[in-house]
Amino acid sequence: MATVRDTTYDLLRALGLTTVFGNPGSTEEPFLQDFPADFRYVHALQEASAMAMADGYAQATGRPAHVNLHTAPGTGNGMGNLVTAWHNKTPLIVTAGQQSREMLLIEPRLASPRAVELTQPYVKWAHEPTRAQDIPAAFMRAYASAVQPPAGPVFLSLPMDDWDRPADPPPQVRTVATRIAPDPDRLRGFAATLAAARAPALVLGAAVDRADAWPAAVALAERLAAPVWAAPAPERAVFPEDHPQFRGVLPYAIGPLAETLGGHDTVLVVGAPVFRYYPYVPGDYLPADARLLHVTDDPDEAARAPVGESLLGDPGLAMNGLVELLPPTDRSAPPARDDPAPAQPADPPSADAVFAALAAWWPADGVLVQESPSNLAALRRRLRVSRPRSYFTMASGGLGFGLPAAVGIALAERDTGRGRPVVAVVGDGSFHYSVQALWTAARLGLPLPVVVPVNQQYAILKAFADLKHTPGVPALDLPGLDLAAVARGYGCAAEVVESPDRLGPALDAALAADRPTVLPVPISTDVPRIL
Repeated sequence: MATVRDTTYDLLRALGLTTVFGNPGSTEEPFLQDFPADFRYVHALQEASAMAMADGYAQATGRPAHVNLHTAPGTGNGMGNLVTAWHNKTPLIVTAGQQSREMLLIEPRLASPRAVELTQPYVKWAHEPTRAQDIPAAFMRAYASAVQPPAGPVFLSLPMDDWDRPADPPPQVRTVATRIAPDPDRLRGFAATLAAARAPALVLGAAVDRADAWPAAVALAERLAAPVWAAPAPERAVFPEDHPQFRGVLPYAIGPLAETLGGHDTVLVVGAPVFRYYPYVPGDYLPADARLLHVTDDPDEAARAPVGESLLGDPGLAMNGLVELLPPTDRSAPPARDDPAPAQPADPPSADAVFAALAAWWPADGVLVQESPSNLAALRRRLRVSRPRSYFTMASGGLGFGLPAAVGIALAERDTGRGRPVVAVVGDGSFHYSVQALWTAARLGLPLPVVVPVNQQYAILKAFADLKHTPGVPALDLPGLDLAAVARGYGCAAEVVESPDRLGPALDAALAADRPTVLPVPISTDVPRIL
């Protein structure tokens, strides 16, 4: 008779979930027992790294991923990057072991008394099956929930004594729709408003990239002859940034954002919340007399928007529909934005100079994973992403995602056969949040360059302190960290890049290597402004 474990593994095969990211614990060993030869276990040294690796892998493959955590303590380790996966809208099936059912009443060591609540509100669905025989069907429901828009993580708590129980008949392998068509009447109303607009603006969010909707975005922007901005703090690139109508990323504060959109009477936001704000800088949400139209596949985003009219729908379907409904315009396309001025030499160099060198080297099919908050404006100004699915960062604002996510993305590039070069840019503060991910990358033999701008401080926090007039905050400096030594200790290559002109050759060597390479780059300690 088939066991619950047998039936579950057969279902995972049918769903294409044969890669498991995790860090094994005692409550997970009964699930992992006799691990099938056709499955792969991606071993992370800590659950936060496992979670972000799975997130990056799922985003890069465009398919759900399975991450297996330890019971409550291990799930707690992974929570920070679970929050990020929730905001990234990444379809993840997160499982964790639970103590034996026979002992749960007395709450033994490693029991998770309120396991279903532990991951909330950062999962779409959380469940601990009432019967062992319900586990395979729970996986099927978890998969169906994770992939439906808005996609996101789900959580299953699985008692360790369930796996050898006799199984019920296996659940039917089901498919579900992953795209929402917009209401046609409301779409026609949006098109009429845009057609009558004097000066429309287009603001795009990460859902455009998740929906593979760059061609629709370009067609709509050109039909409207409108300038295009990325919504504040985007976790994906949303539009070809070398297109003459692209204006950059909107500021993520209320007053400055409205000022940036000044002069526009209609603002169409597609695939983004309205808006992602931080810090608090008061002002009007929109320019005076401007009207906002919002297209999203997330009902919560539609509900919490402080202004505007919302339409639920897939970004690609909605934008293609608008292109068909809109008449040609006689407006001239807006002029292209200016190129940034040449970077000024200095010793140590500015982040701007380092990223100018990175942009000059950048391969056409490169994938950038970044977590360098204080230097983000310089990076985005210098390196213009021109292809879909080529830029990834965290939507949550929490650190510790970038390095392990880059490992997952590089693994996905190898598994899919695309082989696109992946480069991580991770600040020296962010680097240490999930540094254990380097060991996994080395074990996998991934040729992953990790560029680390080194300013020996939490510069982003110093910038916030300046903005908010909070002097005297402790623990904002990071002296005495030898990043190259840490990298070598995890099995990586390492080279300190002393000048921007050495960055290109170092990156070439790193991409030709058989393991990751950490490239610390000393930069100026000047603190950039937040806004």
